[in-house]
Amino acid sequence: MSDPSLTPMMQQYRELKARDPDALLLFRMGDFYEMFGEDAERASALLGIALTTRDRDKGDAAVPMAGFPHPALESYLARIVQAGLRAAVCEQVEDAKLAKGLVRRDVVRVVTPGTLTDDALLDPKSPNYLAAVVESGNKLGLAWVELSTGKFSLSGLLRHELADEMARLNPAETLVSELSADAPWLKGLRANAGLAVTIRPSWDFQPEEARKTLHDQFRTATLEGFGVDDRALEVQAAGALVAYLRETQKSSLGHIVRLTPYRRAETLSLDEMTRRSLELTRTLREGKREGSLLHVIDRTVTPMGARLLADYLTSPLTSIDLIRERSAAVEELVGDASLRGDLREKLGEAYDLERLAARVATGRATPRDLAALARTLALLPAIKARLTARRSPRLAQLEAAIELCPEVRASIEGALVSDPPLSVKEGGLIRPGYHPELDRLRTVSRDGKSWITRYQAEQVQRTGIPGLKIGFNQVFGYYIEVTHAQASRGEIPNDYIRKQTVKNAERYYTAELKEFENEVRNADERANALEYELFAALRDRVSADAPRLIQAGSVLAQVDVLASFAELAARQGYCRPDLSVDPVFEVEAGRHPVLDAVMRPGDFVPNDVALHPDAGMILLITGPNMAGKSTYIRQVALTSILAQIGGFVPARRARIGVVDRLFARVGATDELSRGQSTFMVEMTETANILNNATSRSLVILDEIGRGTSTFDGISLAWAITEHIHDNVGCRTLFATHYHELVELEKTKPRLRNANVAVSEHDGEIVFLHRINAGGADQSYGIHVARLAGVPSPVLDRAREILAFLEKQHGPDPGLPEGPIRRKVKTGRALSGSLFAALPDPLLEELRHVDVVGLQPDQALNLLRRLKELAE
Repeated sequence: MSDPSLTPMMQQYRELKARDPDALLLFRMGDFYEMFGEDAERASALLGIALTTRDRDKGDAAVPMAGFPHPALESYLARIVQAGLRAAVCEQVEDAKLAKGLVRRDVVRVVTPGTLTDDALLDPKSPNYLAAVVESGNKLGLAWVELSTGKFSLSGLLRHELADEMARLNPAETLVSELSADAPWLKGLRANAGLAVTIRPSWDFQPEEARKTLHDQFRTATLEGFGVDDRALEVQAAGALVAYLRETQKSSLGHIVRLTPYRRAETLSLDEMTRRSLELTRTLREGKREGSLLHVIDRTVTPMGARLLADYLTSPLTSIDLIRERSAAVEELVGDASLRGDLREKLGEAYDLERLAARVATGRATPRDLAALARTLALLPAIKARLTARRSPRLAQLEAAIELCPEVRASIEGALVSDPPLSVKEGGLIRPGYHPELDRLRTVSRDGKSWITRYQAEQVQRTGIPGLKIGFNQVFGYYIEVTHAQASRGEIPNDYIRKQTVKNAERYYTAELKEFENEVRNADERANALEYELFAALRDRVSADAPRLIQAGSVLAQVDVLASFAELAARQGYCRPDLSVDPVFEVEAGRHPVLDAVMRPGDFVPNDVALHPDAGMILLITGPNMAGKSTYIRQVALTSILAQIGGFVPARRARIGVVDRLFARVGATDELSRGQSTFMVEMTETANILNNATSRSLVILDEIGRGTSTFDGISLAWAITEHIHDNVGCRTLFATHYHELVELEKTKPRLRNANVAVSEHDGEIVFLHRINAGGADQSYGIHVARLAGVPSPVLDRAREILAFLEKQHGPDPGLPEGPIRRKVKTGRALSGSLFAALPDPLLEELRHVDVVGLQPDQALNLLRRLKELAE
C-alpha cells in the first residue's frame, strides 16, 4: 500500500527495496546512485562516503541519504561484495524524454560475492565459485558454478567430507536451504571467515523443482547425457544454483551449457589441513598467494591458464594414464624451445576469452570486450598451426579442439572500430561504412559547422549586410543576428522571421535555418542511439556462439598450463618423473620447489629419498630444529603433488608411485577460537590419518606428540609409528625430536632411520642440510637457542641443567630394545626446582629399611648402596 506522505520517487524506492530487503539498493538518480535510510547509514560507514539527509526541514523525520557518481559504480561494488554483502543495482529503464511523470526504474542485477562477472571485481588468476549445499540424512549434495566462465560441476559426499571439499573450492558464496539454517555442519562453514552464506527458500532445493530448473536451463528431458543421475542429491543443489542466478542476474545464462560430475575417486584426496600445511595455494601465516607453491610454479601467461593451474594443483590426478598424457606433452614442449616460445608469445597477447564470452552471454560485454575478443580470436590460427603434427597425444587433441570461430571474428571486426570507447551510449563505436543511415547522420553532424559558414556567406551576399552573422545558444538554437541600425534601414528580407531582440541587435531565423537546426541538433543523439542498437545486435549475435568461445578459451588455458610446466622445468632444471603403480618414492637430488625458486641458484642443498618395500616404507628423521627436517619431508609431499598434476619435478631423477591420499600433519596450528587446544587438534588430525590412510597413501608427520608431556608424547609417537608400520603400511616420513624412537628400527623391518647432518667445531655448529642414514645422537637445542638470540645467562644456566640431567638420567631396564623412557636417580640436587616433585630413590630405599632386623654386614652394604645413589 502506498504511503501518501512519501513523494512518488521515494514510494518507488520503497517498493523496489521491499523486493530484496537484505541487499543494498543502489538507486540511480541522474548521474548518481543514491541510498536511503539504513542502507545509507551502512554504506556511509562501509564505503567512506558522506551521510546527508533528505527533507531536512522534517527534523528527526528526515531520511538519511548517501550516494556516489555513477562512473564509480564498479569500485564501490567491489568494496560491497568484499564485505560479504549484496548490492541491487537499480537503473532507469525508460527514456526520461518519453516518460509520463516519474521515470520508471527497476533492478537490473543483484551483485553478490558469488555472482561477479566484471573484471574490476574479480581476481583474474583465481576462480570465483558460487556453491550450494543440500543435506539428506548423513549425505550432502554439493554443486558449484563459476558464473564468469560458465563452469558448472556437482558431487555427492558424506557430511564429514564437506570441510575438505569447501577448502578445495574456497567458494565466495554458498547457498543453503532455510531448512538447514541451524545445521551443525553449517556452523562449521560459518566459522570460515572468508565464506558468505546465503539462506535460500527450501522450494529451490526440492527435487522436482530443481530438476525442472536444470532441464529448462539445458533444454533437455534428462541429465543422463551429462553422466548425472536425475535423482542424485547433488542435483537439488545444482537446481538451486541456477534458480539463484536467474533471480540475481536477470539476464541470459546461455554460456552455462554443461553440467560436469566431479568424481572424487579420480583425484588425489587432500584434506583441509594438508592443503594448509603444505601451503599449496596460500601461505599458512598470512594467507597470501605469494610464497605458496602455486605462486612459485606459475609460469602461465593468461588469466584463464592461471585459474586452470590452480584447479590442477588443488585436484591432482590419480589416473596414471591421464598423468602420463600431460607429462608427455610437457616433455615435448621442454624439448622444443622454439615451439614453447612461440606458443607462449601468442598466448601472452590473448585476453581472458572465457570471461569475455561469459560477459557477452550475460549481456554485459562492453565494446572493448568485443574488440578484445576479436583480437584473441585472431591469434587462434597461428596457435593451431604451431600445434599441428605434434607427437604427444594431448597436444594433438588440443590442436583438434581449437575452433577458430572466423565468422564471430569477422562480424566484430566488420562492425567495431579498432579501439572503441568503453561507453556504449556515447557514440564512436561503429566503423564507418558499416551502416548507411549512421554514416548519413554522422555526416550531418560533422558537416554542420561548414554548412553554417557557407550559409552565413550566402546571406551576407544576398542581403548586402556585411555585419550579418549566425550564432547559437542552447535556449533559442541557431539565429541570424544583425545590428539595430542595419535592421532599421529596411534591409531585412521578407523570409526572415523575428526571433529575439537583444541590447544591440535583432535576431531572426529562416525556415531553411530551422530545418538545418532540427537536423543537426538531433543527428548526434540519433547517431548515438543507432550505434547502441547496432552494438546490442552485434553482442546478441556473438552471444549465440558463447559456448564455442568458452570452449576455445578452455583449450588455450590447457595449452598455457602445459607450456607453463615446460617453462618451469626448463628454467629450474626439473626432470620428468617415472610414474608407477607400485608404492615407491625414489628421488635423486630432490629439492624443495618453493625454496629452490626463491634461493640463489646452487644454495639449496639437494637430498635423495628412497621409500619402497625393500628400502623401507617409513623414514624416521631426527636432528636439531632449524636443520631442515620439515623442509625435507615437505619437499617429498610437494614433489608427489607436482608429479600427479602432470608436471616435472625438482630432482635429477624420480620414480614415483601414484598416491591415492596424501596426509600432512606439519606444525602446530592452534584452534583456540573453536575451543580446541593445539594438542587436541594435533591428535584429531592424527586420528584422521590413522583411520583413512591406505597402503597407497603418503603420510607426512612433523613432531607428533610435542603438545603434551614428554612421556606421553614419546609413547604416542611410538605407538603411532608402530600402527602405521604394522597396520597401514604406507609411505611415511616422520620428523621428530624424540631420539628414543630410533630404537624402532631394530624391531620394525620396513622402518629406516635418517638424520640431518650437523658439523660441530669448537662448540660451534653448522647445519649442513644433508640427510644421512642413521639416527641423531643429540638435539643441539641450546645451540639453536643461541642462534635464535636467547640471552647468554639463560644459555649458561641451561647448560648446567643439561649436564646435571645427562649425569643423573639412566635407561629404564624394564623396557626392551632401548630407552623410551628414562628414570631420574635423584632430584635432591635441584631441590625447589621444577624437578623437586620427582621421587627420590635415596629416600625410597631408606623407607624400606628394616632397622630392627638389620645385621652389621647388611648395614655396610646398605651404606654402600646409599652412597652410590647419592653420587
